[in-house]
Amino acid sequence: MEAGVQRRVIALLDEAGIQVGGSQPWDIQIHDPQFHARVLAEGSLGLGESYMDGWWDAPSLDAFLARLMQARLDARVHGSGEVWDALKARLINLQAGQRSFEVGKRHYDLGNDLYQAMLGQRLVYSCGYWAHADNLDQAQHDKLDLICRKLDLQPGMRVLDIGCGWGEALKFAAEKYAVSGVGVTISQEQAIYARQLCQGLPVDIRLQDYHQLDEPFDAILSVGMFEHVGVKNYRSYFEVARRCLRPEGHFLLHSIGSNLSRERTDAWIARYIFPNSMLPSAAQISTAMEGLFVLEDWHNFGTDYDLTLQAWRDNIEAAWDQLDARYDERFRRMWRFYLAGSMATFRIRQSQLWQLLLSPNGIPGGCRVPR
Repeated sequence: MEAGVQRRVIALLDEAGIQVGGSQPWDIQIHDPQFHARVLAEGSLGLGESYMDGWWDAPSLDAFLARLMQARLDARVHGSGEVWDALKARLINLQAGQRSFEVGKRHYDLGNDLYQAMLGQRLVYSCGYWAHADNLDQAQHDKLDLICRKLDLQPGMRVLDIGCGWGEALKFAAEKYAVSGVGVTISQEQAIYARQLCQGLPVDIRLQDYHQLDEPFDAILSVGMFEHVGVKNYRSYFEVARRCLRPEGHFLLHSIGSNLSRERTDAWIARYIFPNSMLPSAAQISTAMEGLFVLEDWHNFGTDYDLTLQAWRDNIEAAWDQLDARYDERFRRMWRFYLAGSMATFRIRQSQLWQLLLSPNGIPGGCRVPR
């Protein structure tokens, strides 16, 4: 029985060009023979947890995971828990009410020290724009400036940031474009940090669910937050943005996107990284905003996320020994698996990074959208 399970796993890996004990960067070194049965029984959850437990390694974790995904092995090996995850996602609105705060508590409140070590000069936890940049800090600066230019921000405008994170985008917009703003977040740690960061600027940071918003703004941005909204709430999300945006205003949505329409996320990601998260598809976004907005521009620079994640990995690997002991070896392996898996999805074009520019009634004469 055990020999048969082992042969099955080796055969699957061989389809992806991965050898057990091989010398290529993407080859796998298995340290615990229980690995084979665990992966076949538990799918992606078993793969990630067994890596956290030290049961296997690969010289280049991102290259290993990219080959697995490219061969679609993740779609062929399903764990028993995935059936329950799918049923739960279908029956329960996992992103509404108090559940909407769970990702804030479990991920974004992990510790500002962790994110300060990883994210660079600015605490911007989203894809940088590398068209003209050769380092992470410049890429994040260019991304924030690109957003402001796409929104055509002018002095005196009032701007809403839905999912404002640590406040970097509003700080940038207030300082460079002389606007005032409101930022909402579901993370207590982010709210505290953002208020300090934006002290002295005309910026109001609120610990608040976006559904509660009902006041006018000249422009709206939402960066790296839509991934937590959930398909059951896509329509209401756009309805909130529409009721808060003045008729002549612009709305920029910056989100990771999936090539396929799904109603749940990967089991390992849901358990350890982003609970109740979900990547939207183009079809889901288009359906949700129909009749509410005119689509002015849809910009895809998903391959830039691979570069961003590599820079984050380099930063955090250099900083582990200076960080708190609560980030123990199992946590570090979890974080490596998360970053490497994310790199892989963008590298093989399974995930995208989209910026949508929307207007309530269409911009008269159209617009030339900056790149």
